[in-house]
Amino acid sequence: MRRSWLAVSLLAFSTAAFAQPAQPAPLSELSQAVNIPYEQFTLPNGLRVIVSTDRKAPIVAVSVWYNVGSKMEPAGKTGYAHLFEHLMFNGSENAPGDFFKPLQEIGATDVNGTTWFDRTNYFETVPTPALERALFLESDRMGHFLGAVTQENLKNQIGVVQNEKRQGDNQPFGLVEYAQLKALIPADHPYGHSTIGSMADLDAASLEDVKNWFREHYGPNNAVLVLAGDIDVPTAKRLVEKYFGDIPRGPQQGPVVAPVPTPAHRIDEVMKDRVATTRIYRTWVVPGLNDPDAVPLDIAATVLGGLSSSRLDNALVRGDKSAVRVSADLQQFAQISFFDVQVDVAPGVDVAEEGRKLDKLIADYIAQGPTADEVLRSATRDVAGRTASLESVGGFGGKAVTLAEGALYSNDPGFYKKQLAAYAAATPEQVRAAMQKWLSRPMLALVVEPGPRGAYEESQSVAGKSGFAPAYYHKPGEAPVTFAPQAAVDRSQLPPVGPIPNLDFPTVERAKLSNGIELVYAQRTAVPITRIVVSFDAGNAADPADELGLQSLTLSLLDEGTKTRNSIQIAEEQERLGANISAGTSTDRTTVSLFALSPNLQPSVALLADILRNPAFAPAEVERLRNQQLVSIQNELTQPGGLAGRTLPPVLFGPEHPYGRASSGTGDPDVVAKLTRNDLIAFQHAWIRPDKATIFIVSDRPLAEVRSVLDASLGDWNGEGAAGAKRFAAAIPQPQPRIILVDRPDSPQSLIYGGEVTPLKGTDELVPYIAANDVLGGNFLSRLNTDIRETKGWSYGVSGNFRRLLQGVPYLVSAPVQADRTGDSLAAMQADIRTFLTTKGITPEEQERTINGFVRELPGSFETGSDVLGGMQNNVIYGRSDDYYDTIASRYRALTAPEMDKAIRSAIDPAKFVWVVVGDAKVVKPQLDSLGLPVEVKTVAQQPAQGGK
Repeated sequence: MRRSWLAVSLLAFSTAAFAQPAQPAPLSELSQAVNIPYEQFTLPNGLRVIVSTDRKAPIVAVSVWYNVGSKMEPAGKTGYAHLFEHLMFNGSENAPGDFFKPLQEIGATDVNGTTWFDRTNYFETVPTPALERALFLESDRMGHFLGAVTQENLKNQIGVVQNEKRQGDNQPFGLVEYAQLKALIPADHPYGHSTIGSMADLDAASLEDVKNWFREHYGPNNAVLVLAGDIDVPTAKRLVEKYFGDIPRGPQQGPVVAPVPTPAHRIDEVMKDRVATTRIYRTWVVPGLNDPDAVPLDIAATVLGGLSSSRLDNALVRGDKSAVRVSADLQQFAQISFFDVQVDVAPGVDVAEEGRKLDKLIADYIAQGPTADEVLRSATRDVAGRTASLESVGGFGGKAVTLAEGALYSNDPGFYKKQLAAYAAATPEQVRAAMQKWLSRPMLALVVEPGPRGAYEESQSVAGKSGFAPAYYHKPGEAPVTFAPQAAVDRSQLPPVGPIPNLDFPTVERAKLSNGIELVYAQRTAVPITRIVVSFDAGNAADPADELGLQSLTLSLLDEGTKTRNSIQIAEEQERLGANISAGTSTDRTTVSLFALSPNLQPSVALLADILRNPAFAPAEVERLRNQQLVSIQNELTQPGGLAGRTLPPVLFGPEHPYGRASSGTGDPDVVAKLTRNDLIAFQHAWIRPDKATIFIVSDRPLAEVRSVLDASLGDWNGEGAAGAKRFAAAIPQPQPRIILVDRPDSPQSLIYGGEVTPLKGTDELVPYIAANDVLGGNFLSRLNTDIRETKGWSYGVSGNFRRLLQGVPYLVSAPVQADRTGDSLAAMQADIRTFLTTKGITPEEQERTINGFVRELPGSFETGSDVLGGMQNNVIYGRSDDYYDTIASRYRALTAPEMDKAIRSAIDPAKFVWVVVGDAKVVKPQLDSLGLPVEVKTVAQQPAQGGK
């Protein structure tokens, strides 16, 4: 099992001769459920405000979208829009300091900001009584910002952004976007450079440059504010006028001219990278999302490589097995889009021949077009995705985002309705015509093959002496200079936060199927969807020590064929129903999950039951999925996170312990290569069985109805043979503090990953430990992140967390840092942890901020059905009562700073830490040798699972 309906997934298969799928609800009926009521108004200063009322929870999403992105950047100033996104989190004139601090205090969730070609946005979801404070903060950084920008925080955030760039560039295929833009877009075109910018331009950014950038682009008349949730228009008008009304208009942003470029001829390029498989790309530049051809082209991409039953999947992955992964998608922007096709070539396959085969498949598809059924399945997937996303008011894809995108890109908050209508009305001929118009043009044919990278563009600051110091927004004892006009509202203090009631977690009901499987159910009626998780007491810990990877291979085959359906039929049936069935695993549990549109619940559950009860494990499919898993293992060995995740667990827990293995679960390649079909069947019988299952449900439909549907398909399911048993007899070894350096040549960053096994168990009450760790490493404002990212600028982000496992809880620290500061970063983190646990414990201010944040964020933390589903599962696995979350606020409020200090000091001993560093040994080892710990260098044998002859 491998794909969600939101992920990417050439033969047009007809399945009429096979088992008849259940009839789904009509697409027109499903589309009617997708609706966002809204009203809008505009302030005299030009600020456009959109209000959508949704009373399901006492929260409001605040989303501010500025009409400024990297396409507005002139030559020599690439990366400025993104740099400014970072700067605007560093405080404003009347709210100095990091913006995450006042946001955490009010319990904000889904807090972030993003920048791309077309826009910069800032968003948070807050408890209703805290809305006024959130509007104060957003208005202050819109209208009262320049006095808070200093050379110190500019230099710091340049360092952070450069480390964000290094972190992305350091991944396999991390340099592809630069090559695509350079080849396809003229350098002087607005879309002709990456949003992250160049190291040189970021190095050269001056304080006056960035201030002028703000003056030009961040006026209220260049922004859209969306409020979605527990809010009405009269309240919104009063508060928005109060806090934003005094901000003067800025320069009017003119239109950006960005025609769709067409290369003069096909462009063939080859890149080398530290990758496990050769990847073939075919990329076209096509029109933006407002063009009439945008929807047909999106359908074209989905049918070609986005559906699980896509043309490329059926031809190259399932068919001749010449590829291990394919995808096609349309990455849409306001004025242009990228139609991108990818094929990961199977080991041993001739890459040139695979490229020719791909080109022929695409050419045939363009000439013939999709079938009506393919268009319908693609449109149904889109409707299902939009239905799921609109359960949330904010975040990355909720109601606020949908309305803001429509307003900013299309001058219509309800633009999504037009898109839905276009999907519902699309015909095969429209899709074929759009492809013939746009995909018959020259494109980029890029091949990325294993091999050493070329020279990396590094920042000049890496070679120079560090000048980092604590970043103040104004010098201590000195008031900031104010450039903005006098505010009409009192900005001398933050608005008060009203009383926030305790969380009212949905009522949890329980029932049983006829065979005894327990159902744990909660009702949520915001959207017509049902989420079901069948949770098995298995997980990665169920893999025998000598058969690592067995569970992963077994799960991957569940939806690749049953006794009555082949893998293509299963994929097509899910697509027609708008359903998604997926398998997942944690260390302690294995899950098979169903997302279903409630009108299609019965046939969706019937399909789920067939997958659970009747997997075929067809020999040909076993071999295909085995090869894919072997490639996945090789991919892990090219990734910093994969290398670290395979190195540390066996050191901490011991290789024989069920927790002493990589969390990916993909296992040992030598073992996976030898697993037999009988091994998979035996694992399924031992672990994927009703007596190890609990079914969790969140649905708009009542429990009685859902139980009846489940019982009809699963109520007579019985286990076969003996149930499996996990083996925790292996002793956890005594810690041997040291540094294990995994050599990854030419890495611009090092990944530091360290920790220890604490004395805690997963069933312990961890509230005081988690609360204390929020101050040390669990939050953006934590001691570790504040020091390494916000003060020193050596990383894009540092974290430390307890990993809650049932039989043992490790504490783990993760820090991707620039290569030349690896030793300094590790030494600084050691010192931060040591002083936190001894002389500089939790301050009263940190305790108050942490507890207020934990309590106040509860309503936003359980907004959606998936949030509730996760909470119910946690309660069961950790042995807690169904009303645990109703009472957790009182537990938080009872915690004192000394109690929090005592808890975490009893659990963590930094003298026992083992540190894994993944980086370029020739650069990093001299830095580590001076830290006083033994350094072991580990070289990973690279055996790329590449195609090529």
